[in-house]
Amino acid sequence: MPSADDPVIRQLREQLSDNDVRIVEALNARLRLVARLKSVKEERGIDFLDPAREEWMLQYLTRANRGPLSPDGLREIYTELLDLTKREIARAGDEEN
Repeated sequence: MPSADDPVIRQLREQLSDNDVRIVEALNARLRLVARLKSVKEERGIDFLDPAREEWMLQYLTRANRGPLSPDGLREIYTELLDLTKREIARAGDEEN
């Protein structure tokens, strides 16, 4: 496999792997925060899901995005992230019961 011997390719792959680990760490940190938010909202009798807040976050992140991720790509990824977060929080709740 010739690309495995290429130092530039190897370095880029290492950087990608390091970045992927940071993404996973950030996702786990986000899930912990959302779980805390859900608990606080439940204690206060507030609905967990807030579609207006989700839309606000999408708009906020779209403005903050400097690319090369397109606005459509950002919306796709963030929509999936929100859906995944809801599923993960539900799974965690199921495991507690």
